Amino acid sequence: MRKSIFIAAGLLFSISTQAQLLDIIKSTVKDKTGIDLNTPPATKGSTTTSTNTNTNTTTATPIKSSTANLGNLTSTQISSGLKEALSIGVTDGVKKLALNDGFLKNEAVKILMPEKLRKVDTTLRSLGMGSLADEGVKLLNRAAEDAVTEAAPIFTNAITSMTITDAKNILLGTDNAATNYLKGKTQSQLFTAFQPKVKASLGKVGADTVWKNLISKYNTFTGQSVTTDLNEYVTTETINGVFKMVADKESGIRNTPAMRTTSILQKVFGAQDNK
Repeated sequence: MRKSIFIAAGLLFSISTQAQLLDIIKSTVKDKTGIDLNTPPATKGSTTTSTNTNTNTTTATPIKSSTANLGNLTSTQISSGLKEALSIGVTDGVKKLALNDGFLKNEAVKILMPEKLRKVDTTLRSLGMGSLADEGVKLLNRAAEDAVTEAAPIFTNAITSMTITDAKNILLGTDNAATNYLKGKTQSQLFTAFQPKVKASLGKVGADTVWKNLISKYNTFTGQSVTTDLNEYVTTETINGVFKMVADKESGIRNTPAMRTTSILQKVFGAQDNK
């Protein structure tokens, strides 16, 4: 019995001593670090402390603005560069299209038989009249080549009126952003200006006479009555051809440093390389 009492007393003394040591450790940690070991740690999903909030705020990744790449360019330089690029595109495009075979021998812009008259082309060729069909297509392209010079002054006016905001948006836009700008500014004007010129050109190159003959022969052989508005068709296709050439030039200047033939083009489009 006495032995049991001594053992129990020894255990109590040991537990008491350990408790005192633990209290000493907790007190020391709190004094040195400020951490209270008696406070249970926050559980997952609990309210975030102000310390955590501050940490999250400082580690957030800022959004980089794409306009930062243009920091070394003035607004005037950006505007001048875009206007020069468009002027080169328009001048070069119109000049090439206005040449003999400028439309006819350029597969990217060549004006084909109107879709509603494709059956005319097929029928005439089956009847051994392929040369007449070829002549009809050739003269449509000749009319476009004759009329396309009307585009230059309209484009020039649109380019001159470009704002600095327009220029910045275009520079950081897609490969055909400048061409799309021109479309929005000039398409209706081009159609209005081109129609009378195309009509005159169709008569000048003899396309109206050839096409009357072509359609007349088709109607005679098939017993049908086919008509089409060549003036509207050629006008639309001529405008599409001009924009195609301008878009190609714009894409070249944007993506091919060798095509930046002036210092302002090199400076402005060099900056957009890293946009």
